[in-house]
Amino acid sequence: MTLISFVVPAFRVQGYLRECLDSLLDQPYRDIEVIGVDDASPDASGDILDEYAARDPRVRVLRLPENVGLGPARNAGLDRATGAYVWFLDGDDWLAPDCLPEVADRLTATRPDVLLVDHVRVHWDDVVTHSALPEVFPEPPGPATFRLPDRPESLCLLHTAWNRLVRREFLVDLGLRFAPGWYEDVSFSYPVLMAAGRIGVLDRVCVNYRQRRAGAITRTRGDRHFEVFAQWHRVFRFLDDRPELAGLRPAVFERMIWHYLTVLGNGERIAPELRAAFFHRITADYRRFRPAGDRPPPAGLEGLKHRLVAAGRWRTFSALRAANQARETARAARRRALPVTRRTARLTRDVLLRQYYRAELRKPVDPTLALYAAYWYRGYACNPAAIDAAARRLAPHLRGVWVVRRDRVDTLPPGTEYVVAGTRDYLRALARARFLVNNVNFPDFVRKRPDQVHVQTHHGTPVKVMGLDQQRYPVGAVGMDFAGLLRRVDRWDYSITANSFSTQSWDRAYPADYVRLEVGYPRNDRLVTATAEEVAEVRGRLGVAPDERVVLYAPTHREHLPGYHPPFDPHRLLDVLGPAGRLLVRSHYFDDRDGRARRRTGGRAVDVSDVGCVEDLYLAADVLVTDYSSAMFDYAVLDRPIVLYAPDRDAYRLARGVYFDVTAEPPGAVALTFDDLLELFRSGAVTGEPANRARQRFRDRFCGWDDGHAAERVVRRVFLDEPG
Repeated sequence: MTLISFVVPAFRVQGYLRECLDSLLDQPYRDIEVIGVDDASPDASGDILDEYAARDPRVRVLRLPENVGLGPARNAGLDRATGAYVWFLDGDDWLAPDCLPEVADRLTATRPDVLLVDHVRVHWDDVVTHSALPEVFPEPPGPATFRLPDRPESLCLLHTAWNRLVRREFLVDLGLRFAPGWYEDVSFSYPVLMAAGRIGVLDRVCVNYRQRRAGAITRTRGDRHFEVFAQWHRVFRFLDDRPELAGLRPAVFERMIWHYLTVLGNGERIAPELRAAFFHRITADYRRFRPAGDRPPPAGLEGLKHRLVAAGRWRTFSALRAANQARETARAARRRALPVTRRTARLTRDVLLRQYYRAELRKPVDPTLALYAAYWYRGYACNPAAIDAAARRLAPHLRGVWVVRRDRVDTLPPGTEYVVAGTRDYLRALARARFLVNNVNFPDFVRKRPDQVHVQTHHGTPVKVMGLDQQRYPVGAVGMDFAGLLRRVDRWDYSITANSFSTQSWDRAYPADYVRLEVGYPRNDRLVTATAEEVAEVRGRLGVAPDERVVLYAPTHREHLPGYHPPFDPHRLLDVLGPAGRLLVRSHYFDDRDGRARRRTGGRAVDVSDVGCVEDLYLAADVLVTDYSSAMFDYAVLDRPIVLYAPDRDAYRLARGVYFDVTAEPPGAVALTFDDLLELFRSGAVTGEPANRARQRFRDRFCGWDDGHAAERVVRRVFLDEPG
């Protein structure tokens, strides 16, 4: 019999589910099964479960026909479990590396009904906080098992399903199930401890409990938090049905009141207008479930809270809470206070411009103005340019204006209306445009007005980790202000994604409550619809003869290694390509393209970094050579050969971090040295059958939404407010 059955419910966790599943399947202990329960999730969670089941027989998938909630989804997984023990793990949490052998050893050595394990909370800003286990058990508990009446302090551990493994036969015989609704862990975790004859504690961090910035019920306001009362009522019904457990009632009662007050005190859960009603429900349960006798309330502030609850004195309780909060706020302010130095105030040009911007914010929004920008105001490009072109056709009532740096004005297409970054016209447009469309973020000072719409188009499918995920790779995130990043992300109304993989990555990297527009990449529309005549025209404009074989080399930027360039000798590659070969070399936009010498060899190797429209280069090229650049995802739309050249693969993965190993799931042939790259061209492997099959698999995964109509879908959904 399998030792451990993991039950993993999945609902709107596409950005985190892979990490969860990898943490289970990559453990050195293999005798497990994973039952993934797709709770009718509207995102790609179910597809991710299917993907893992297809490649690992230990994974089984259960697809529920309708959303039933976390508790019933766990029950459905439990019904299909076959392991001796069952472990319920949420799809956005993950196991600590190498913890399972120790868990398995403890299970087989002591055979507990319940094994409690330790956890840490991992916050969105990568701060880690420890559990209460060291306080509950100051002395290491060791391998000995116990019953709850012997160690009632065990009730003070967090009441979750995922910090305990339960013997499946014990659970089935007990007939205990998860109840529907919020706070479903309460009516499971406490009864399972009460009924257990053998409880063990493993003093080892096994679970990483993710504290999500958005989407968690603990950060969601609403009246559903009142469901906590019904869950605790179930606990007391369980207790009342077992007279032999009557001695636990005082400890369970105190835990209930503690939990109620915790929920009430969390401003992110109970809205101000609901707090009085919630408090009076606490009072009712206090009087209903209080143990018989004259047991005194806890000491100190907790005791005062108990007395106020028992008496139903909401106004006094609320005033006390407000006073404590004010005191803590004052203390925090004193800690942050710095010595004040006398300065002579001097209004600078920037200050005057910001004052002008604030004044413009008080004026009405222009419902006909759409403001576009790309690559930190470098010019007319990428997804915003494609959306602008579609809007001119489909929404002619809108006036499109571009933000551009002064030194890039001459790169704009003729007739493009623009404002220069940093000017009064620019600030006026930022303050009053109805739509703001960018493939990066607008500056920090920009305020999001309620009647403005921010559209984040992004500028590539990510291979390297982005956003908050960069916190785990500090070498590649030097100087990043993650709190500032999230303030910028909070301005987004829409996030455009090219494929499901991107949506999953952005959910992790940029957690916020924006709308995910899964429409494909507008900039790729041109690649889908380009005709042979257009390709010939582009090649002619670039000076490429019809019979030349064009190789485009486009490496990405290594911000963690300034000045580094992968080994690349254009002379040697051109020798292999022969007299009909042409090499185009394009640097990343972060690299300095101004004033660099153009690299030429007999006119057949050309630096095309200053070509404004990268889609022209894609159309002209017969083969793309790249590394971790998003260029591969765009170029794959053309269904032409791609070579992945990654000589620093291992160092890049360790220092910069990647979302997946692109050398293992490549878009074509792979070279890890420059000599390997030459041999791929020399041997013809670039266009060989293995490379073609790899490209097809890559296209199936990443290019399915690119059908030539992505920009139109954005315009209709965002600008014309048509249903998606």
